Formats: sequence, C-alpha cells, structure tokens
Amino acid sequence: MKKLSTKIWTVIVAFLAITILFMYVLTDFLYEGLYVKDAEDSMVEVGEKLSTIYNGGKVTDEFIQKIDEYNDYSNINVFAVRNPRELSACVPFDIDYDTLIGADERQQLLEGKTITKKGYEKRFDRQVISAIIPLTDQKRLEGIIYIYFPLAKITEMASKEVFILLGSAAIFIVLIGFGVFKGIKHIMKPLKELQNAAEKMAVGNYETRVEVKSKDEIGELAQTFNKMATSIQREDEAQKQFLATVSHELRTPISYVKGYGEALQNGYIEESQRQETLSLIVREANRLEKLTNELLQLSRAVNQTESGPLYPLPLAETLREVVTITEQKAYLKSISLRTDIDEDIIINANEEKIKQIMINLIENGLRYSKEGTEIILSSKRKENMAIITVQDHGIGIPAEDLPHITERFYRVNKARSRSDGGSGLGLSIVDQLVKYHKGTWHIDSELGNGTKVTIQIPLIKEI
Repeated sequence: MKKLSTKIWTVIVAFLAITILFMYVLTDFLYEGLYVKDAEDSMVEVGEKLSTIYNGGKVTDEFIQKIDEYNDYSNINVFAVRNPRELSACVPFDIDYDTLIGADERQQLLEGKTITKKGYEKRFDRQVISAIIPLTDQKRLEGIIYIYFPLAKITEMASKEVFILLGSAAIFIVLIGFGVFKGIKHIMKPLKELQNAAEKMAVGNYETRVEVKSKDEIGELAQTFNKMATSIQREDEAQKQFLATVSHELRTPISYVKGYGEALQNGYIEESQRQETLSLIVREANRLEKLTNELLQLSRAVNQTESGPLYPLPLAETLREVVTITEQKAYLKSISLRTDIDEDIIINANEEKIKQIMINLIENGLRYSKEGTEIILSSKRKENMAIITVQDHGIGIPAEDLPHITERFYRVNKARSRSDGGSGLGLSIVDQLVKYHKGTWHIDSELGNGTKVTIQIPLIKEI
C-alpha cells in the first residue's frame, strides 16, 4: 500500500518530468522551427535574388565574379559554378556530387525549383544547411548558385546570462524541492496523528482526541474524528451503564427467588408464612419475566430488520383493541379510558408494534395517575400525518427530567420502588418503534397536572 506522501511525491516528480519534456520539445521547436527555418528562408531568398542577375545563355565569368564579390561581404557562403562538379574546388569540405544532386534533384533543378539540404559536416563539427538555385535556359541547366551556412549549436546560441539563468533555476528547483518536502511533512503530520488516534480507538481507548490545527479539509476531518470519538465514547459508556443496570435489575428478583426458594427447600420458613413467601416468589418471577420481555422488545425495536413489515393499517380498529386490552387495568385503578378516534385514518405501519407503543403509553399513564381521573386516547389527521395523543391527569414529569425519559432504565421518581414503578424501558421502546415507523413524538408535561404524549406517523400515500 502506497503512502499518501509517496503519491504526492509521485505526482510532483511526474509534473517535473512533463515540464522537462515540454521544455525539450519547445526548445527543439524553437531551434528547428525558427532558427533553422529562418536561415533556410534567408538563403533561398538571397539565392533567388542573385539568380535574377543571370540573363540566360552560358554562365559568364562576369556573372561568377559578381557572385564572388557578393560572397566577400555576406555572412553566408555563396558560389556560382557552371558545372556542379566544380563545387569541390570552391567549398572547404568534400562534396559527394551524386549525393548532393541525384537524378530526382537534377529533375527539380531542370524544372527551375530550388533544392535545400541539411547534414552534418565534420570540418565544422556541426550541421550545415545548403541551398541550390538553378540557372536554366530553355530547359538546359547552365549552372547553379550554391549557398551554404554552418548552423550554430544550441549551446553556442546560449549566452552566459542564459547559463546563469539555468543555474539559478537549478538552485530554485532544489529550494522548491526542500520546501515541498517540508510542506508535505507538515501536511502529513495531522494525518499521522489521526492514524495514531484511530489505532488507539481500535484498541478501546475512546478518550483519544486529536488537536484541530487548521480550518481546511484536514482540520474538518480532525473535527469529524473528534465528534465520532465522542459519540463512540458516549455509546460505550451508555452500553456499560446499560449492562450494569440490567445486571442490577435482574439480580434483585433472582436473589429473592433463589433466597426464598432455598429457605422453603431447607424448611427455614414456618408453615404460616409459606403462602406469603410463595406469593413473593411468584411476584418476583413475574417481574423478572416482564423485565426480560421488555429487554427483548427493546432489542427488537433497535434492530428494525426484526420489527416486521409495514403495511396499510386502519388505525381506529387498532386503537380500540388497545383500549380493550388495557381497560381491565384501568378499571382496577378506577380510571376511565375515553376515546376520540378518527375512523378514516389509514397509516403505513406494523399492527403489533403500534399496539406495543400505545399499550406502553397507556400503562404509563395508568401507573402514575390518581384514582377517579381519566386517560384520553385520540387520533386525527393533519396534512399527510396521523396525530395520535395519549393524555392523562397524573403526577406529571418535572421539566429537568423530560430530556432523559427515553434513556434506558431512567426513572423520574428515584424514590419509587421497583414494585410500584416501571422498569424504565417503556419509553425507550416507544422511541425506537416510532422512529421505525418514520414518525416523530414529543411529550408535554407539567408537574402535578398530567402528561400529554403526541405521536405523528405518516399516512399511507394515496395512488
């Protein structure tokens, strides 16, 4: 696996290589396309102008002398000869006549076309560019004007100042490379810190945090990591607290059942107290069963994939069934259940889970309401939502406890015993199941004046 710094360096080196290649191509273009081409065009232009002096017929000595005189004052070398083979006596280097003027070149000359050539010459140790301008009369080649010019090398064209510039560029590249190295190291430092922090998190050190040193993408990544670490730490602490609370809640009824069961088994309980002891064991066993069932319900509510499918559900019928299930408990506490239900509401829901939500809320109301009061269950539609409310006239919930009531095992009244209070799981289950139905809910409560729970669940979409 390549490190990020290696990838960055690879990109930088690749760009440098592309830059060097581009400069090489650009230099070659400037040399060949401008300098060489300009020299060639200048030679052809000079040769064609000199050829205008020729008036046809034999090439005279006077014409050759005029060309020689021009040669004395020109920066290019120009000669006029009657026979191309005479060039070897004029130029200071060997000329292969057959290579210089072959059959194809001779035909072009007869047609009055100028020929240009370029090749390496040992004597000059450089490329030599030449032009051959024909002197023709009645389609006879009477002679030629031969012009050649030794091309300067690229290194010769570079002045001293250019070498200073190149040297300065080399030093600049070294300094830039050092700066890039330091910059990459500086950029990679917070990423390395993030890596180390993630490794600590992986082994369970959830208190690990990284210092946010910038406001760029890496700084945002560090902030996101810290938020993630905080969430994981809270979840870990909540899980530990949950397990500790579950253990504590289960230990009490188990201890009662085990202790009184062993006492009965060993004959430590008098006959007159045995019935009372059996009732206590049954009561604690029932409480243990209820707590276990609520834990199972909570687990299934959290894992929504086990919560069952959603389908069109007539809400009124479901709410009436909930009232039927809970009215016996209400009767025993002398509390009346009053309903105000919209018969036409159809929601996309799971019937068993909706019943579970409503039973938990009504039982909560029954548990904390006084005798002779009433609980009102109502439903109505508002835009594309079904609004379900459960309102009691019980003891109410203090404002400081409202933000915590959906926490697992949270009890508003810490002084109430486990026998007359709930397990603290009912509203946690309600919260998970409402979320599963893509709904929302909130509680309005005032200490001493009762509680109103409002649930919003989407209506089924009409096709």
